[in-house]
Amino acid sequence: MRNLNVTDRLWTRLLSIREGKDALRRREACPAFSLYGPIASARDRFVLAQVGQSLDGRVATPSGDARDISGPDGLVHLHRCRALVDAVIVGVGTVRNDNPRLSVRKVKGPNPTRVVIDCRSELTGQEGLFHDGGAPVILIQGDDARNSDYPADVIRLKRGPRGLDPHDVLDCLAERGLKRVLVEGGAKTIARFIDANLVDHLHVAIAPLIIGSGPCGISLTPIGELCHAHRPAADIYALGSDVLFDCLLKAGASSMTWKSKEVRVPDDAEAAIHANF
Repeated sequence: MRNLNVTDRLWTRLLSIREGKDALRRREACPAFSLYGPIASARDRFVLAQVGQSLDGRVATPSGDARDISGPDGLVHLHRCRALVDAVIVGVGTVRNDNPRLSVRKVKGPNPTRVVIDCRSELTGQEGLFHDGGAPVILIQGDDARNSDYPADVIRLKRGPRGLDPHDVLDCLAERGLKRVLVEGGAKTIARFIDANLVDHLHVAIAPLIIGSGPCGISLTPIGELCHAHRPAADIYALGSDVLFDCLLKAGASSMTWKSKEVRVPDDAEAAIHANF
């Protein structure tokens, strides 16, 4: 386990790398550059998924309370990730349940463009992020959504039997110059990008908290045996209040055979997994 200590000097340097004004050097191997360097230095498409969860893998109580799961250092880490990307993606459930601002408040740096996937046009347009004066908001809907009258940049994408295609989502963002992307939630949204083999790194921040029940952080398509599970290479960081697993998903994707071994899910369960994407 590596102890993460991000000084003001290191963070300023990472922001400079993000802007292309500086570059990583091979001999630099401190934990801050190992963890955040791949995000800051990415120039082509880079997708980071982030989950903050309890020891028992929960991200909220059964009633939906998720505000105090991550400790203070876990929240700072999340805000660093936001500051290093171009856009942060959340699903409609996250907006309805958490009313997030998706801004950078705990660190210095730019606020990312906020992207909400609302396939069926379930939001009212009165939600806080549409009116808080923060970073621009992009709302992504299915081409059959009933309403596009929102105070945001609305993008309509073709909706297939399994919902929106994550590739299409990233393509439309790249056309707007948003190539470094953080997929922040919820569980179904993160799962869609992982299932599509689009996530480069997965950050799982674990807080010393036991909830006992409630939703889990990632809801992937079920598998029948553990030998078909993802087993990514991972570096572990002590953040302070939380422990972070930095999982490299893309490197091992070619050797994973879990998709061909997956359990057949009933049609109604499959529909539920992808209902809002």
